[in-house]
Amino acid sequence: MQDKEANRRRYEELRAAGQQSTKKTLPKPTRRDDAPIADDTVIERRQVPGGWYTSLQLARGEALRIIDVSGRASVSLLAWRMEDTSERINCADTVKVQWSAALSKGRVILSDMGRVMLSVTEDTCGAHDLLVGGSTPASAIARFGTQTRNTRENFIAAAAKVGLGIPDIPPCVTFFAPVTTDDAGRFVWHGDRKQAGDFVDLRAEMNLLVVASNCAHPLDPDGDAAPEAVTLIRHRTLSPAADDLCRTASPEAARAFAVTDQLFA
Repeated sequence: MQDKEANRRRYEELRAAGQQSTKKTLPKPTRRDDAPIADDTVIERRQVPGGWYTSLQLARGEALRIIDVSGRASVSLLAWRMEDTSERINCADTVKVQWSAALSKGRVILSDMGRVMLSVTEDTCGAHDLLVGGSTPASAIARFGTQTRNTRENFIAAAAKVGLGIPDIPPCVTFFAPVTTDDAGRFVWHGDRKQAGDFVDLRAEMNLLVVASNCAHPLDPDGDAAPEAVTLIRHRTLSPAADDLCRTASPEAARAFAVTDQLFA
């Protein structure tokens, strides 16, 4: 019991120190008419129809813009390091290291090796989910009363095409999914935070294999079995400056970038 209490006190001390050193105010959301992408930086554009998925490669320094054209879609995403797919996205560590489950402009998405996979450099809504995950066959039946395409099966299909299997599929992050928790710890959906034309920009901090699934989020009461298509734009972006917000938001983020940069030293 003493060890348990000591561990708890140590955790509270570390949490207080981490929260104190992390910037309390991140930038306001990006305006939907700001941050245009220059045509000469675009590598490719693609549409992901409702219920479907796509796979793509992102090189370090490239960025991916995901656009919720209709304001009614949610996009679940997985990522693996290209050179070693045993390293993959880790939502739990992304929350713990940044002392927050809120994902927005200025935050990063970590791997299970403590390195930075993606930086959130632009974001119009800050309404994203690191806790619930994507839809499954069971959640699709519960929501729509029949079997529909779902994120879990999309991820399994996408992984199989690159020689990966179910053990390689970790929990995902879902964009345009306004999930919070109430005082009782219950999940709450805030549909009024979704707007047509919302987008998020993700800068790749290592070479990545990415899968994106366009299926209704399990908690979305107005979600469609086949939502509107979303747009993905892969483009080149500028190298981050020394005072780059994502790299300097907290000591933990700075350490994560340090070990990431060692891969490319």
